[in-house]
Amino acid sequence: QVQLVESGGGLAQPGGSLRLSCAASGFIFSIYAMRWYRQASGKERDLVASISSAGDSANYVDSVKGRFTISRDNTKNTVYLQMNNLKPEDTAVYYCNVYRGSMYWGQGTQVTVSS
Repeated sequence: QVQLVESGGGLAQPGGSLRLSCAASGFIFSIYAMRWYRQASGKERDLVASISSAGDSANYVDSVKGRFTISRDNTKNTVYLQMNNLKPEDTAVYYCNVYRGSMYWGQGTQVTVSS
């Protein structure tokens, strides 16, 4: 079965950095686009970034462009989200996602940006 396990969240100061990882299993990772979403408390879950199956194309929501970088390692079945110049408004639970006829989600990892 599909499993997505996020890690790397935590507390960061404004302007700081975190790197999220998502380890995938139960499907052929290298043929699927992957996505990162986030959900702030009391808000809807929103798409943050996506990456093509080969890793040669990525898209970002405007609010993170120039600060976040999505990448993947198909030899390790892992997708990453490098987050730089973090802002308090980046505080949320971050989820890894794959669409394979249905949406599959990890358990999420909390990112808190605060001084």
